[in-house]
Amino acid sequence: MNVAAPFIRRPVAAILLMAGILAVGLGAFGLLPVAALPRVDFPTISVSAALPGASPETMAASVATPLEQQFAGIPGLAQMTSSSGLGVTNISLQFVLNRNIDGAASDVQAAITQASAQLPKDLPSPPDFYKTNPTDRAVIILTVASDILPIYRVDAAASLIAQRISSVPGVAQVYIAGSQPYSPRVEVDPAALAARNISLEDVRLGLSAQTQDLPKGALEGDYQSLTLDTSDQLFDASAYRNVIIAWRNGAPVRLGDVARVVDGVQDTRVAGFDGLRPAEFLQVYPQAQANIVQVVGQINAMLPALRAALPPAITLRNVSDRSETIRGSIHEAEHTLLLSILLVVAVIYVFLRSPRVTLIPSITVPLSLAGTFGVMVLLGYGLDNLSLMALTIAVGFVVDDAIVMVENIIRYIEMGFSPREAALKGSGQIGFTIVSITASLIAVFIPLLFMGGIVGRLFREFAVTVVVAVGISAAIALTLTPALCALM
Repeated sequence: MNVAAPFIRRPVAAILLMAGILAVGLGAFGLLPVAALPRVDFPTISVSAALPGASPETMAASVATPLEQQFAGIPGLAQMTSSSGLGVTNISLQFVLNRNIDGAASDVQAAITQASAQLPKDLPSPPDFYKTNPTDRAVIILTVASDILPIYRVDAAASLIAQRISSVPGVAQVYIAGSQPYSPRVEVDPAALAARNISLEDVRLGLSAQTQDLPKGALEGDYQSLTLDTSDQLFDASAYRNVIIAWRNGAPVRLGDVARVVDGVQDTRVAGFDGLRPAEFLQVYPQAQANIVQVVGQINAMLPALRAALPPAITLRNVSDRSETIRGSIHEAEHTLLLSILLVVAVIYVFLRSPRVTLIPSITVPLSLAGTFGVMVLLGYGLDNLSLMALTIAVGFVVDDAIVMVENIIRYIEMGFSPREAALKGSGQIGFTIVSITASLIAVFIPLLFMGGIVGRLFREFAVTVVVAVGISAAIALTLTPALCALM
């Protein structure tokens, strides 16, 4: 059976088919996400539990140990690490790569439920867990700082910027490192409390009852109704100083009488610095299949507008940009790919010594690569160093089938057959040989396709890309190449 015969008899249809493959491939090229390496999702779940005031030893013995005993029986668990500190325990569960992360999360939830009976009764809330990927890295880091304004004013600006950046397509999360939101700090004078016979609990209750926004009711009349609307919330230290926390001898005791109230931040032990300036850092994480270069480009394009919206005393600066190294490595790989294509065409011309004959196998290279781009989009692959290296290596493979086909057809032409007859005879004779050559090349990459572990996940995309390119080149050699030989 001669697979090439219908294409030789209908060369226009064959050319249009290959032109369609080229158009689809070029369109798919723009859809491929760009990254440094293939994305490998590690099924990892982080579990955290908090018991305020408990020592690290207590957390390890009464919280971490019961949880670890239950987690140890979860199927597919590859590694478990835990750390306990003052009032907090964190446990990281890493599963085998073929473990479904959603199924693992269900097993973790069941294990936490089983361990709840052994956990301390005064645990404020059950342990919580969330899915993580330890290979995720921020693609761009921005710093927000000011030489004049306090850090809590910078925090408000950083929160607004994070919300704007989160709306960029392809952004999964914007994490504010060193966040220091505003919070007034109350420094109570014990002697003043003792003199007025007031306890710390009285101070706490007095504060919690003040900063609330509750409905005030309404005034009802015969002909109209008025709704009372006012806010009881307190927004700065000066407002808190006037809070009445107790009554003694018929007189109010205000917070400012027994304590020093100042503007501050929620946690004074958290800090970030841009040089010598207190600052907050916006770490932007991309979505799984996002084009990192495109995402960072959109964020950089937003920076002038974001800076214009900020107060003049606040600066916004780009301190880390992963897209620069990714863009440089991808461009270098693309240049290598183009150079390899030119070298392959030059070598073909040196040995075939005919521009027309050289053109026929040379067409195979862009068509094979274009078809590979389309398959890569369907498989969820992207442009990275490994996939581009696979395409570069495949350039030398994809022309083999076409050269073998062209040489056999030329042999019949030299025997006196017309180009059409030579194409029919030569393609029918050499078809099985091309299939066997392609099968032998694909067989070389079978071990990479089934390799396990992290290395196997990284190189699977490499192997699949080469196999797809070789397979498409074989299809082109069996269809378009004989048709072009009959025409040219």
